[in-house]
Amino acid sequence: MTSFDLGTPLPLPMPSDELRRRLATRRSAPAQSLTGPEPDAAQVQEILTLGARTPDHGKLFPWRFVVLGPECRARIADDLRALAVRKALPDKARAVLAKLVNPPLSILVVSTAAPASKPVWEQELSAGAVCMNIEHAANALGFASSWITDWYSYDPDAIALFGLTGTEKVAGFIHIGSLAEAPLERERPDVAAITTILP
Repeated sequence: MTSFDLGTPLPLPMPSDELRRRLATRRSAPAQSLTGPEPDAAQVQEILTLGARTPDHGKLFPWRFVVLGPECRARIADDLRALAVRKALPDKARAVLAKLVNPPLSILVVSTAAPASKPVWEQELSAGAVCMNIEHAANALGFASSWITDWYSYDPDAIALFGLTGTEKVAGFIHIGSLAEAPLERERPDVAAITTILP
């Protein structure tokens, strides 16, 4: 992976058919279908490094990463099953935990936004951008990925199990691995219908 010293001029954007193809075919993977192989330690570091190259108004870096292996997720899922009984649909709340425990690797992106020189909303948007960059980075290394949240991202007792504190929020769980079969295309928005062009 290429790295640059602080203050070094960066390459200007150049046309890239490969990048356009990637953006045109980007598709989230079913998290419960992800299997090995998964990124090794060096690839995880590269994914996080690329993910952190995200727009961030004010250089606040209002996010952090938690790399979750299968053992810790299995332990947390056991505790989440106990919390699921409080949900309106406890069976469904337990069933979605398969998306948390089945993938070989998960990266939790935590939004650490706090009142500062820049609006909290902009800081939270930056955390979302990190999630998307992590997906792109994982795909660039040949892995499939899925960005999800689910109920345990919003339950105060649940997020405490992942080590979140204070005003921290879950921006997303990025599950990463490999797929045995290519995912199918899904419905996409009519861009013309949601676009306003002002002269």
